[in-house]
Order: sequence, then structure tokens, then C-alpha cells
Amino acid sequence: MSWTRATARISHSCRRRIPALCLRTLESKKIFIITIHLYIFIYSPFLLPSHRERQDSVLNGFCQTLPDASIVCIHDSARPLVSQAAVLASLRDGVKHGAAVLGVPMKATVKESEDGEFVLRTINRSRLWEIQTPQVIKPDILAKAFEYVRENALEVTDDVSMVEEVGLPVKLTMGEYTNIKLTTPEDLGVAEGFLKQRAEGKL
Repeated sequence: MSWTRATARISHSCRRRIPALCLRTLESKKIFIITIHLYIFIYSPFLLPSHRERQDSVLNGFCQTLPDASIVCIHDSARPLVSQAAVLASLRDGVKHGAAVLGVPMKATVKESEDGEFVLRTINRSRLWEIQTPQVIKPDILAKAFEYVRENALEVTDDVSMVEEVGLPVKLTMGEYTNIKLTTPEDLGVAEGFLKQRAEGKL
């Protein structure tokens, strides 16, 4: 099975249920979900081209949000195993705090290197989190963050980093270690293993 077909199969099996559940749970709230799917943005009925930098692609999707949207939820479809419970938790925290991001405490030992050949130092992992998606931000905060990033010609690697740049708080929402990012063919086997365990009620 090709990488594209396998990724599409896993994504299709996990993704469709999330928007409807979110809309039912947060009554009277309108949620705009931007899904980063490989190299394009998908939000039915919009199909938008992406840009070279992530923040430009997110801005492209953000410009299509509904005027009365209460919250914007940005998710990488390269993480198709995100659970409904994790999505709902991030949405609740985003509504309450203005911005929230899924993450898990880092388990690996992390070392810093200046030259890529020798260790400079070992970083204390007790304060480190591995960040996931969704990343949930209120529209007015996201608009302010985009403006600040543009005015200061900044490049960021994730969406809530823009919120951090303007000095606003971002809530860490506890995620799940099964919410892996599919980046190599080897990840597919791991993802399918997680799906099998879920189907058997083991996760």
C-alpha cells in the first residue's frame, strides 16, 4: 500500500467524527476547524492552496473563517489518531483561556549541540513538553498575533507561538502519547497498531 493511500485510510477512519462532536458539545459556539492536510488546507467546502511557511498557510485558512466564529481549531492531519476526548479538552481550554495547545510531557532525554557532532549540554526535561495539535485560539487573539508577526517579520514553527510572541498565555492541555505525527513510512505500522488496540478496547 502506498504512503498516500495508507495515510488517507487512517485519516479517514479517525477524522470525520470530530467536527460534529465538537459542535454538539460546545452549544451556541461556532467552531472553525482548519485541517492541514499534507500540502493543502481542507475545510469543506473550501479547498485552499498552502504556502511555503506554515503561518502563511494558517493565515490563508483563517481568512476564510466565519465572521461569528467563537474559536479557531488548527489541526495537522498528519496526526490522524487524535482522540475526541483530547480535541474536546483543547477546545474547552481554548474557550476558557483564549489559547490552548495539546501536549505531553517529554519522556526522551534531550541534549543540545552547537555543531551537530558533540554534546553541549543536557537539558532538564522536567519542564519540557512535546507539542501536538489541535492548537486552539480565539479569533481576536489570532488576528492580533498574525498582525504582530507580520509587523515584526517573524517566523514561527507552530500556531500558538504567535500568541506567545504577543505576550498572551497559552494553556497546556494534556494530550495523549498515541497522538503521533505520521512523518515516515514506519509510523504507519505504529498508527495501525494503535487503531487496532482502540478497536479492541485496549486504549
